[in-house]
Amino acid sequence: MRTSIATVSLSGSLTEKLTAASRAGFDGVEIFENDLLASPLSPEEVRARCADLGLSIDLYQPMRDIEAVPAEEFARNLRRARHKFELMRRLGADTVLVCSSVHPLAVDDDSLAARHLSQLADLAQESGVRVAYEALAWGRHVNTYTHAWSIVEAADHPALGTCLDSFHILSRGSDPKGVADIPGEKIFFLQLADAPLLAMDVLQWSRHYRCFPGQGGFDVAGLVRQVLRTGYDGPLSLEVFNDVFRQAEAGPTAVDAHRSLLVLQETVGVAAPPAPVVPTGVAFAELVTPDAEPVAAVLGALGFSRTARHRSKPVDLWQQGEARILVNTSGAARRTGTGLAAIGLESPDPAGAARRAEALLAPVLPRRRAAEDAPLDAVAAPDGTALFFCATDRPELPNWRADFADVAGESGGAGVHRIDHLALTQPWHHYDEATLFHRSVLGLHAQESVDVADPYGLMRSRAVTNADGSIRIALGGGAAPTDDTVHAQHIALATDDVVAAARRFRQAGGRLLPIPANYYDDLAARHEFAVGELETYRELGILYDRDAHGEFRHCYTLTVGRVFFELVQRDGYRGYGAQNAPVRLAAQHTARAVIGG
Repeated sequence: MRTSIATVSLSGSLTEKLTAASRAGFDGVEIFENDLLASPLSPEEVRARCADLGLSIDLYQPMRDIEAVPAEEFARNLRRARHKFELMRRLGADTVLVCSSVHPLAVDDDSLAARHLSQLADLAQESGVRVAYEALAWGRHVNTYTHAWSIVEAADHPALGTCLDSFHILSRGSDPKGVADIPGEKIFFLQLADAPLLAMDVLQWSRHYRCFPGQGGFDVAGLVRQVLRTGYDGPLSLEVFNDVFRQAEAGPTAVDAHRSLLVLQETVGVAAPPAPVVPTGVAFAELVTPDAEPVAAVLGALGFSRTARHRSKPVDLWQQGEARILVNTSGAARRTGTGLAAIGLESPDPAGAARRAEALLAPVLPRRRAAEDAPLDAVAAPDGTALFFCATDRPELPNWRADFADVAGESGGAGVHRIDHLALTQPWHHYDEATLFHRSVLGLHAQESVDVADPYGLMRSRAVTNADGSIRIALGGGAAPTDDTVHAQHIALATDDVVAAARRFRQAGGRLLPIPANYYDDLAARHEFAVGELETYRELGILYDRDAHGEFRHCYTLTVGRVFFELVQRDGYRGYGAQNAPVRLAAQHTARAVIGG
């Protein structure tokens, strides 16, 4: 289906918004009136710019407070409408959005509203324009789509139809099944937005918290299915008011927006991109660093051994059990500092996973490699992390491990057997995008989002995982722009005995994150422990949590650059220790202040 986006959904000037929409792959745009008023371009120049970019102008919006008002006010409305219809002729737009009135003088009189809209449609028809009447969820008298349709039906004018908006319908809890009563040809436009499920004033909810389909809690797909059954053949168009999106760069936001519509079309069965290929494990995590020595010291203390070196690049492989860490000291690492740069994902079909990613607009990363290097496909996640689709030790497929030559390393081992999960800090304005990306591109399941109190703000965290938990990625980000230096990435390593692993780490010279004594006093009040158990946790800085499925014990190393490690012992537990996250974050702030970095 054709796709469109309202310019109000993106940041920047009108020219920047149009360029971003075109580059993201949209077919058309809704021109928001304020964007046109603030643009130095004439309507003719906007029309030409859209044509050059391959964009149609699908809607001009909005016209407000038109119907069911006193005669003098309605006369002024018609005068305003004549001017706007002439403007639309110059723009090349043939449909105008009219929102249900919130005017304080508007009266609750459906027959008057129908007559006024019919007169407006007469005027529009003379100018080659159609009027799409929409029920605002906070409309003074008309605030449901069924009420708006009854007025349109009563007016019975060929140039008057309705606009359905998923936010206005679903935020009020209206039943989308009523859409079946509207003939498809009378649905002039369909606007889509999702939103988190919040208990707040609907106007504020609409103006600040809308998001793209698949990023909130509404059943947008269910509504779209109802609309398509009517025979509606217009575009799927996004109208999203969101404070974060309007501050973020327009280009990535537009890509995220278009991806949401591609996934929505797949969900409702009108498009068939390559099927998701869900990853089955973590092949490796790659760290970049300007100085390998501090990273090597931590890995060695954790029981990892340097087992191989890349044949053509300054990359070492450190391994313990099935946990593999690549340490890259290339020139790029010297510019960016120590950080988690890439993740290798085990895939049953690496080529299919890459096709899926590319079809859903994930940027394919160029890769410098020697002729003999394995041809691995990689795409960029929203935070810039490179995701490689791997098939380790499968002779029928290219194997990244063949790019490494074994080296004689000291045998280590501290009980780590695999990577339990990876935590990636998202730029605050890409948090929702990251969730949609990992769900749609990788086929992972998104768990509930949780808020975590940080000493200097509020963080959000949401885990994405496959069915058996062999892939777990925790996506974290600030709810507003903050200092992200402590909100570092981390690699959690699974062990069957976190106490023994922590002791080995300390005995090998490693430094664990100190945890305040007050935490353990509270822990003693909330849980019962065996004799000496709590004292051991206090000594080693081990944190504890439990859920309905079991227990969780974990501790942290000090941060190296922007990365730290976590040792975790799961005994049936399914979470990530969110209860303990505020304590960890505060301890990291304190440690950074003491260390001076």
